[in-house]
Amino acid sequence: MERRSLILCPTYLSLVVLLVGLLAPAQATGETPKNMLAAQIRTQGFACDKALGATRDAKRSKPDFAVWILKCSNAIYRVSRPPDMAAKVELLR
Repeated sequence: MERRSLILCPTYLSLVVLLVGLLAPAQATGETPKNMLAAQIRTQGFACDKALGATRDAKRSKPDFAVWILKCSNAIYRVSRPPDMAAKVELLR
């Protein structure tokens, strides 16, 4: 019986390609917290011209309830994200 190299095995190569695609970091596609939060509040009718940064509020956050401070070029928001619900958005400045 001839022993094939795992490196050249088509099944092995496809599995590696699939895993690399699935495990690629979100930053590679531009999905950063600031961009995701900005997109979410825009869908809820809030203006965020350009997302400048997002910081998680550790004091207000709980398990399964993240609270973020989102800095946009035109405003600063507190964004509370309960699971499976729309975000609660508060205009800070």
